[in-house]
Amino acid sequence: MINFMLALALVATPAPAVLEAGHVDIGPRYRDGKWTVQVHDDTAVPAVWRDPAATVLRVRDTALRPVPDDEAYAFLGARPGTEVHVVPQTERQGVVWIGWNTQDPGVRSAVSRGVTMTLRGVQGPGDVSVFLQSGNLGAPQVLWSSAKPFPQPVWVENNTHTHANWVFSEPGVYLLAVGFAADLADGSGVDAEAVLRFAVGDATDPASSSAPRAPVSDLSNGTEKPPLLPVGAGLLAALLIVALAVVLRRAAR
Repeated sequence: MINFMLALALVATPAPAVLEAGHVDIGPRYRDGKWTVQVHDDTAVPAVWRDPAATVLRVRDTALRPVPDDEAYAFLGARPGTEVHVVPQTERQGVVWIGWNTQDPGVRSAVSRGVTMTLRGVQGPGDVSVFLQSGNLGAPQVLWSSAKPFPQPVWVENNTHTHANWVFSEPGVYLLAVGFAADLADGSGVDAEAVLRFAVGDATDPASSSAPRAPVSDLSNGTEKPPLLPVGAGLLAALLIVALAVVLRRAAR
């Protein structure tokens, strides 16, 4: 009976939407007093907002590009000529085109100025960098880098739409925790977080990015933070150590 119910649950769970080409935006939505982070999928007809937990952004090998031989790109952490996966700022055929926007009607009407978009954590086999560049000759403006401490906030004006360059140094599964916070016109504040799931490289199975993992927000530069003992447990352990030392000292006497 248990096996039957488990099989039924697996069948009933829908497969995640895999977005591997075309226009995709990440952004906040505000509906019925609820502030959320969602993925706007323009590849669907009509366009839809998707739950990030049920969406995989797949970066195929068509996105492979060599790292330029230029000190301006040293922040990528890869040697010049090394091939890395690049989701470009300008749309490229066969590569998912990822940006962000604050154009949801509910957001536009509720937010007076803009929102703070924050990278709160990264989990993956390599480094992730997100940067803007004005034309081919402009210097890269680094917005996010997994090599830097978290959180990494970026200010986004209300009713705007932006695309950037997303660079992944190694193929594999990446999880990025992003948050959107804002002050509403009525004086209240809102904040929501979502985990973006990336399957980088043709050899990476998109389904593997949906496997349960540690909360990305608890990670720091790809390394899981050591667990903290509750105050009560830590105090109890300290008292036990002191008591044991006293007993051993008396025994020695």
